[in-house]
Amino acid sequence: MESQLGDGSSVDLDDTRLEALNAQPLLTRDYETRPALVYERLRQQHGPVAPVDLLGVPAWLVLGYRESLQVLQDDDGWPKGLENWRARSEGRVPADWPLGPSLEVNHVLIQGGSGYRALRSAWDVALKPFQDPRHPQAKRLRTAVTAYADELITLIAQGGATGVADLSAQFSRPLPLMVASQLLGFPGSQGDDALMDMWRVLDAGPDAEPALERLLETLAELAAAKLKEPGDDFPSYLLAAHPDLSLDELARELFMLLGMTSDHVGILVSNTVVEVISGEGGVRASLSAGMVREAMNRAVMRKPPLVNFVPRFAARDTPLGNYRIRAGDPVWVSSAAAHADPLFADHVGGSTTISTRAHLSWGAGRRQCPVPARELASTVAAVGVSRLFERFSHLDLALPADQLPWRSSPFMRGLRSLPVRYELASPAEQPPAVDAEPEEVAGTVVVRDQAARQRSSLWRYLTGLIRPGR
Repeated sequence: MESQLGDGSSVDLDDTRLEALNAQPLLTRDYETRPALVYERLRQQHGPVAPVDLLGVPAWLVLGYRESLQVLQDDDGWPKGLENWRARSEGRVPADWPLGPSLEVNHVLIQGGSGYRALRSAWDVALKPFQDPRHPQAKRLRTAVTAYADELITLIAQGGATGVADLSAQFSRPLPLMVASQLLGFPGSQGDDALMDMWRVLDAGPDAEPALERLLETLAELAAAKLKEPGDDFPSYLLAAHPDLSLDELARELFMLLGMTSDHVGILVSNTVVEVISGEGGVRASLSAGMVREAMNRAVMRKPPLVNFVPRFAARDTPLGNYRIRAGDPVWVSSAAAHADPLFADHVGGSTTISTRAHLSWGAGRRQCPVPARELASTVAAVGVSRLFERFSHLDLALPADQLPWRSSPFMRGLRSLPVRYELASPAEQPPAVDAEPEEVAGTVVVRDQAARQRSSLWRYLTGLIRPGR
C-alpha cells in the first residue's frame, strides 16, 4: 500500500506489525560509544522510522526530523499517557522492565488525559517567579547559583592552584542538584542525599526501583511539610496554583523537577564546556564576548542531553516513515537522530557563531518544555559555564575529545567523566570553617553549615574526588 508524503512523492508502506519485526536492541555498546553510527545504520535499513528493542520491549524509534515534528506537533494523533499503550494493557510489558520505574511515575512530562492542561498551567505559574528577572526570587536564585558554583570550584581548588579534575562529577552534576534543592526548599542536606537515588533512577540500572521508592518517600515527606508550612519555593507555589494536588501527585511532580534539573542541566553544562574547549577559535571568542548561550545552543544541536523523549502512542493506525504504525504502538522520538538527519543537518551551518534555533532539544508543539522551565535551565547552565571560565584561567581536556567516556540511558546521554587540566585565575579561596554559621546573601542561604555538608553522602563523595595538584 502506498502513502503520500508531504513533498508529493509516495512510498510503499510496510504493514508488518511491530511485534513481528526483527527489532534490533538499541541500547548496545555501539549506542553508548557511537550513537550516530547506530542512527545511520537504522536509517539505512528502515528509513526515518525504525523498529528497535528497548531492553526486551519493542518500540518505534523516530529518526527523521520531519517525522519527529509530525509526531511532536500532533497531540491528538500521538498522545502521551501509558494508558494508550496496547502491549501494556494486554500484559505484554514485563513487570521488571528496567524502564518501568521512570515511566510509571505519572508526572506532567509523561501523563496524558484531561488533567494535563491544568497541571501544565500550574507549572508555568510556579516556575515564573524563579526565572522572571522582575521577581526577587529570580535574583536570589541567580545569586545562589553563582555561590554554589563558586563553592564547588573552591572545593576542586583544594587540590591545588593547578591540577586535574573531573568536571562532570565535581561540578556539572552536583551544581544543578544544589540548585534544585534550593527550588524545592529541602531542609539541610536532605536534597544532597536525594541526588544519589535520582541518578540511580535516571541511569535505569538494577537498583533503579528501590532508589525510586526511597526518593518518592523523601519527596512525599517534603510535600507534606510544604502543605503544612508553605514557603517561597516551588512546591509551595505549585500547591497554590493547583490546590487539588494530592501529596502523592505533588511528590511525583517534584520528582520530575529534580530529575530533569539535575541530569539535563548537568549534561548541558558538560557538553557546553567541551564545545568551548574543543571548538574552533570562534567558539572561544563568542564565549569571551558574553555569548554563553550561543555556545550552549551549539552544544544542544550537536549533542542534546535528552536524546529520546518519553514515548507517545499512535491513536489510530497511521503511516509514519516507511511503516504503518498500529494504534497503541509506542513511538519514541529521538532528537539526537533528528538533528543528524541529512535532510535537516545539511542545511545547518556548522561554522557560524550564531547557531540555529530549529533544534528539538526542548521538544516541539504544545507539549514542548514550557518557557519558564527552559529559561530556568538555561540560566543555571549559563551561570555555571560562565563561572568556570571566569575562575579558571586555563581549561584543557585531559583526554582527546573523541576518547571522552559517555554514559547513555534510554533518555539521556552525557559524559561519565570530563577530565580536564586546570589553572586557577586567582589563589584558591579558603572554605568556611567547619563550625561556621550559614551565611545569607539577599535572603538566600548560600554557604551551609559545613558539618552538615560533610555528613551528606554527596559532599563526602565530592571530597573524595579531590586530586592533589601543584
